[in-house]
Amino acid sequence: MTRPHPAPLANPLRALDDTRLPRIAGPSGMVIFGVTGDLARKKLLPAVYDLASRGLLPAGFTLIGFGRREWSKQDFEAYVKDAVTASARNDFNENVWNRLAEGMHFVTGAFDDDAAFDRLADLLAEMDATRGTGGNWAFYLSVPPEHFAGVINQLDRCGMAAQDENRWRRVIIEKPFGHDQASARELNAVVNTVFPENAVFRIDHYLGKETVQNIMALRFSNQMFEPVWNSHYIDHVQITMAEDIGLGGRAGYYDGIGAARDVIQNHLIQLLALVAMEEPTSFSPRRLKAEKLKVLRATTAVGPFEETTARGQYTAGWQGSERVVGLREEEGFDPNSTTETYAACTMQINSRRWAGVPFYLRTGKRLGRRVTEIALVFKRPPYQPFTEGQTDLLTNNAVVIRVQPDEGVLMRFGSKVPGSAFEVRDVNMDFSYSEAFTEQSPEAYERLILDALLDESSLFPTNDEVERSWEILDPVLEFWAAGGRPDEYQAGTWGPESADRMLRKDGREWRRP
Repeated sequence: MTRPHPAPLANPLRALDDTRLPRIAGPSGMVIFGVTGDLARKKLLPAVYDLASRGLLPAGFTLIGFGRREWSKQDFEAYVKDAVTASARNDFNENVWNRLAEGMHFVTGAFDDDAAFDRLADLLAEMDATRGTGGNWAFYLSVPPEHFAGVINQLDRCGMAAQDENRWRRVIIEKPFGHDQASARELNAVVNTVFPENAVFRIDHYLGKETVQNIMALRFSNQMFEPVWNSHYIDHVQITMAEDIGLGGRAGYYDGIGAARDVIQNHLIQLLALVAMEEPTSFSPRRLKAEKLKVLRATTAVGPFEETTARGQYTAGWQGSERVVGLREEEGFDPNSTTETYAACTMQINSRRWAGVPFYLRTGKRLGRRVTEIALVFKRPPYQPFTEGQTDLLTNNAVVIRVQPDEGVLMRFGSKVPGSAFEVRDVNMDFSYSEAFTEQSPEAYERLILDALLDESSLFPTNDEVERSWEILDPVLEFWAAGGRPDEYQAGTWGPESADRMLRKDGREWRRP
């Protein structure tokens, strides 16, 4: 008796499509402009090493630095090694380092130096021939926006931006991308004359954080959340990015930019879009970006701005046990500047899901502690059969997504206090990434650099998103520009009194994380 053959797999390639398997970048290399800056030293170079340590870079991966310093290959290797040993997430491994260092090179030159870019083009061709990079190169512009056009035009002049069906060329651009909608459009035009939009990767490192990506998992993989994720149940949403540090050595960069341009226009508005968007039909880049753009087009800043926004500058005070100086005493900062270090504004989303639900966005330096979180605060139940004294200590239910530093999700709800009296007060149910998972979350820049090499653009804002974000914020910035000096708040507190009034007028208050 013959045995029947087992039924064939419905999809014999399914095993190759297992999302649990890490995706490894194909033949490629990366050029970092601004490689001697703080961002490259503290984030980018350690991220490249961590990717190599995890086995996610190709064997012939090549890293080229471009800068003014008269460095040899050995000098550059020593610089990168110092950065890696100081800031990499994974332990230093000599074998990993040696493989990575083989493909490191440095090109000396300025952004207006034609000869330097010619040498860079020759080096890329040599690496394609000897390292197997296949003509695939990512150009990371870790430089101020005023240098974008110069670098991109040089890449175009030397033919380094040219791509075809056999090779790709991509540009990765750091924020800030413009200082208003008009300048963002100008920059987009400059970039897109050389690189098509599908080859442009605008970095918002917050979108690379595991907890930010978990917003989509929390919403769309759990039946318990999505049915109440709307105006029928949610009273308001607070999105906070607070820092406990001052300007430090960034006074020259920060003056004229301020908290709203530095954080609200990109990080916080992107978080708003992820929290408020409708469910995409898939998590493909095209579908995800379409839903984000829909919700951004429905978002506007709420006026009158003298009541619905707040801005401030920190003064001297205590940060924990340390006495710190005020903004105007910070080295390199103009004491007459009206640049804000605290910004808060009210947004509304004109959609059926979110009609009548205010979104309060705030960010600031020298606040009570370093924290980034999204708090969805629920309405009170329509009927409560309790006496007033039984619920005196009960506040609104809330779901709080902690982005940093203690990544996780907190749920606040009411529970009876043990004892003979019937008293209800708040309790917390707390999920922590560090306790629930043994694997350490990768740094945001690891994920974003790898995604750029893989041509996975889901976590990178498009030019439409960037321009629309500025369009939302520009009216607030114009109002502030005509409004004189920002209010003051003491270092170590949670912002100016005007920010508290902003919510108090609606019968609400800010969370104190």
